[in-house]
Amino acid sequence: MPSTRVYPDESTAASGQDARPPSLLERSSSIDTALQLSTRGVRAVDVRTLRALLVQHAIPLALIGMSLTIYIVVALATGQHAQITSDGIMGLLERMVALGLVAIGQAVVISSGAIDLSVANLVSSCAVLAGYFMQNDPANIPHAIVIVVLVAAAVGALNGLLISFLNVNPLIATLGTSLTLQGILVVSYNSLQGSAPKAFQQFAYGSLGGLPYSIVVMVSCAVLTAIALNHTRLGSALYAVGGNQRAAWLAGIRNRAVTIVAFTFSGVMCAIAGLYLTSRLGVGTPWVGRDGNYDLDSIAAVVIGGTLLAGGRGSILGTLAGVLVFATTDAVFNMLQVDPFLSQVFRGLIVVAALGCYTFRSKGETA
Repeated sequence: MPSTRVYPDESTAASGQDARPPSLLERSSSIDTALQLSTRGVRAVDVRTLRALLVQHAIPLALIGMSLTIYIVVALATGQHAQITSDGIMGLLERMVALGLVAIGQAVVISSGAIDLSVANLVSSCAVLAGYFMQNDPANIPHAIVIVVLVAAAVGALNGLLISFLNVNPLIATLGTSLTLQGILVVSYNSLQGSAPKAFQQFAYGSLGGLPYSIVVMVSCAVLTAIALNHTRLGSALYAVGGNQRAAWLAGIRNRAVTIVAFTFSGVMCAIAGLYLTSRLGVGTPWVGRDGNYDLDSIAAVVIGGTLLAGGRGSILGTLAGVLVFATTDAVFNMLQVDPFLSQVFRGLIVVAALGCYTFRSKGETA
């Protein structure tokens, strides 16, 4: 019987050519071509993503670069080469910790369309409570930390309740809370309180692989906060409330709950800052927050970083960049042995300049 030829498709049958599977070389060539095309597409997406990130964070990255450049130049010019060693850089970063923690909480509150003026005295209260409950006994560390965090969270939640349910202006509500805390500190704790045990002081002076624990905690808080703001429903709701409360309410967002969460988070960050200062100083200091000027400095750092005072937009990276600017300013003035009060003037100029840059860029984007 004549053999029957089987054609895989019509085109092969029409041409009368024998059907044969593709060779190994042809398969490899096809796979290489597909991989090259996919790689080009991924590269194009990566380039666009990187470009968008650079544009979005242009000013914070510029602030970081300028701050570090000025710091290095001044250290070299004054002959203080120890300042640009690894220990010197770590010392600069440790200057950021307390203000950085407070500013992260402040950034969340400002992004929600409010402001928190109670942070300075709340930090002092947390530092005092930590020293008071620890009493130089390592066994007291766990419950002292829990008490401090719970008290700070309760104060933050109280601020949120006053603002959301009683419609008190955030400035007035948090200022009233701040004055109340200050009065309690003056009447009840007008001297150094308790002491931190050596084990707890490792929080400020210990390190992990050469990286101080305090910096690890600050960076971890910043990363987790940035993820929550940019990649969760809560973050989207917070930005929506900060941008337009009525529109957020019409969209089904619970404005009051968002406000309370924002202020509670700010309180928790103040608790961590107070615990860090107790660990660093070894005692609970009633005036550490007020002397540190954490209320106004945290607001200034947040504004420098690009967070809108009106709410609706925030940047944790920008906030840390603003804190780095202040830490670098203090370090540079110390190296130059300049009157520290002039640094406050310089900080004011930096805030004005940063606001001008953001305003100019916003006008350009609108146009």
